[in-house]
Amino acid sequence: MAKASGQPSHNGEQIMTLREVARYLGLHVMTVYKLTREGRVPAAKIGGQWRFKRDVLDEWLEGQMHRHSP
Repeated sequence: MAKASGQPSHNGEQIMTLREVARYLGLHVMTVYKLTREGRVPAAKIGGQWRFKRDVLDEWLEGQMHRHSP
């Protein structure tokens, strides 16, 4: 679990917000929101807000890159 400061905890996990994921991926917040709602980006809705685990997101992104390579 992430610390309140937004820094990774001792086990390296980090929980990210929609805005942080958009910045991380270099996409507009609404694009990430739409992809998340469609189930195309791994996320969990907690308390009405989307949350993302950085390590899960990285694995998903790696899979996307391999899936679309020639």
